Amino acid sequence: MSTAHSPQVAESGTWAGWVRFAAVILLVNGLFSVIQGLAAILGPNAYYTGAQGGLLLFDVPGWGWFTVVLGVVLIATAFGLFGEAAWARTTALVLVIVSSLVQMMLVPVQPWWAIIIIAIDMTIIYALVVRGDEIRQGR
Repeated sequence: MSTAHSPQVAESGTWAGWVRFAAVILLVNGLFSVIQGLAAILGPNAYYTGAQGGLLLFDVPGWGWFTVVLGVVLIATAFGLFGEAAWARTTALVLVIVSSLVQMMLVPVQPWWAIIIIAIDMTIIYALVVRGDEIRQGR
């Protein structure tokens, strides 16, 4: 005798997989942020660029420390998502939005890198928001 599976349970399992995917990508994003921040702290002369009408400068060590702290918190939140902690989804969304805004400031200096990270951040938002109700119902 075969057992019929509920479409809702199967769909919830799929979206729970999206949350795990988001956790992995969030972990990688956090590691990239830590590396990027350390590069800014250890080699502050690496972050400057010529812009139309002048030179765009950052407070590179300050920005680097902010990026390192953001990366560490992203990593911690990724582990919270792996553990299905209730706080982790909301925290991840807020952090990913902040990460996207930080990358927007980096577009003039490193456009390809910033655009790639913003796209990754949007994928994380999609995984955590679009089917969040189904994830809760599947539990």
